[in-house]
Amino acid sequence: MGLTILITGATGFIGAVLVDYLKNRHDKVSVLLRPESDPVKAASLPADIRQGRYDDPASLREAVQGVDIIIHLAGVTKSIHEKGYYTGNVLPVKALLEAVKEVNPGLRRFLLVSSLAAAGPADNPDPGIREEDVPKPVSLYGKSKLEAEKVCRSYKDILPVTIVRPPAVYGPGDKDVLQFLLMLKKGVVFAAGDIGVQRLSLVHVNDLVRGIVMAVESPAGVGETYFITSQKGYSWDELSLAAAKELEIKKFRKISLPQPLMKFFGYVAGSISSITGRTGFLNPDKVNEMVQDYWVCSPVKAENQLGFTASVSLEEGMHSTISWYKEQGWM
Repeated sequence: MGLTILITGATGFIGAVLVDYLKNRHDKVSVLLRPESDPVKAASLPADIRQGRYDDPASLREAVQGVDIIIHLAGVTKSIHEKGYYTGNVLPVKALLEAVKEVNPGLRRFLLVSSLAAAGPADNPDPGIREEDVPKPVSLYGKSKLEAEKVCRSYKDILPVTIVRPPAVYGPGDKDVLQFLLMLKKGVVFAAGDIGVQRLSLVHVNDLVRGIVMAVESPAGVGETYFITSQKGYSWDELSLAAAKELEIKKFRKISLPQPLMKFFGYVAGSISSITGRTGFLNPDKVNEMVQDYWVCSPVKAENQLGFTASVSLEEGMHSTISWYKEQGWM
């Protein structure tokens, strides 16, 4: 694009891939780093570093000056308390947009990376939830992402804003899908709820960053919200078989964990987190998401308005992800 692009959350899984994607296109990339950002990952980023804090307006005003596009990826996916989600997902959006309004009102685009969790699960797997459907988030995380979207849209009359909502994201560097694969390698697949009914949309990280850039570049994207997603919702059978083939696993068991049992596990894990002050993989909020049947979203709007179609097949995605895990010694 020949423009200067500022990225938040650049040390995360998706952010690092996005930085590389843009640098390979020879775009001018800057990243906003907070004092608590991973110093090792920060040092490896091929980008201009801008320091800032979301609770420090002066540092944000300095960080957003002279940039043409801002892609806001940073956020909180786990928190012990509701306040943590609000502080991590809502306040930064407000702080960034206020800084832009004050010192960079000519910004070409502000893109917020939200989540399917903001919309909530679908009532059925086909076509899945659509952008125009009334959001019904089922978790504190999802509610905080929806609130961040509302903040973003409140600026649409003075700044060109766009929102994208990815479903579950996987690919080299992701740690969530790793847990599923490690279980599968032991010959078992667990699902919270009805394993035969549940469907979920996925997107490979390479497709997601391509979709993000398409949304940023498209004039049609101003003021719009898009799901950047796979063409269909996958069953646990489809996911397991694609991964098992890559792992050369012949047999595995599928086990559905009843909702009451999962909610009990979530309560216990949440209580432990409250005592220790450390977030874990499981908590009541996470369980509320895990027991839903249809985490499926429709790809139609992004196809029609942006020309985006996911290009990485499930088999290709599993191959690249598992190969990377093996190279890193993760499995």
